[in-house]
Amino acid sequence: MNKRTPLLGAHMSIAGGLDKSVQRARQATCDCVQIFTKNNNQWRAKKLGEEEAARFQSALEEENITAPIAHTSYLINLASPDDTLWKKSIDAFVEELLRIEQLNVPFLVQHPGAFTTSSEEAGLQRIVEALDEAIRQTADLKAGCLLENTAGQGSNLGWKFEHLAWILDHVENPDRFGICIDTCHAYAAGYPLDTRKEYLATIRQLNQTIGTSSIKAFHLNDSKREFGSRVDRHDHIGQGHLGLEPFRHLLNDRRFRSVPMYLETPKGTDPDTGADWDQMNLDTLRALVE
Repeated sequence: MNKRTPLLGAHMSIAGGLDKSVQRARQATCDCVQIFTKNNNQWRAKKLGEEEAARFQSALEEENITAPIAHTSYLINLASPDDTLWKKSIDAFVEELLRIEQLNVPFLVQHPGAFTTSSEEAGLQRIVEALDEAIRQTADLKAGCLLENTAGQGSNLGWKFEHLAWILDHVENPDRFGICIDTCHAYAAGYPLDTRKEYLATIRQLNQTIGTSSIKAFHLNDSKREFGSRVDRHDHIGQGHLGLEPFRHLLNDRRFRSVPMYLETPKGTDPDTGADWDQMNLDTLRALVE
């Protein structure tokens, strides 16, 4: 692959087996892939077998798909003030770290959490305590965690870059952590990306708070909702409120050429052409690379 071309991929379903997600990625012309390692709406999952893990690894090699990452279950809330849910979330997070280690997947993407009935400060502290406990329990693993910025719906933390920076500054083992930046979430949270000047100002703010070297992945999503809405609704590239220009700025930013980027846009086919939406979105993105 041309060194100047960003690694572009998408989140893929694991229906039928983890290896099937890799085959779907190749069919959609992905370079990289993001998956759930289990049903994301259930706490429990059957243990991963060695054979299933081996099939996943073989599929990555055969289909020439690189930089696989996984996303945690949406049930996990590491900021919860409820002790039962908090401990259950830590256990589930640990289990997901063990699963990606078995799959030789380097990173697990995690939304920081929602403070619900407590406060922003208490929620952030709770997240740090949960992450520290999870890392203590998996001290012998290589697998790391990428904290994802959020749109800031409800009491969700992580919509301010300062939230993510505070967490990274306070965990005991920052080397096991990085950041995943979602374009839709950033825009919905009130970080402008439209013009080149706005994009550069937002990236400068990101660098000053977190440091761009901490960014290990991007989620490329347009937004169905307007700037600063604090509502998380993904749209196809160029068809939402972001439009194409923010993606043009990002794809041509040499600082991020080696950082893999994953679509989380709606699935299916275009009713007019019958074309696969993932492939269409990837084609749209690749056309923006200069």
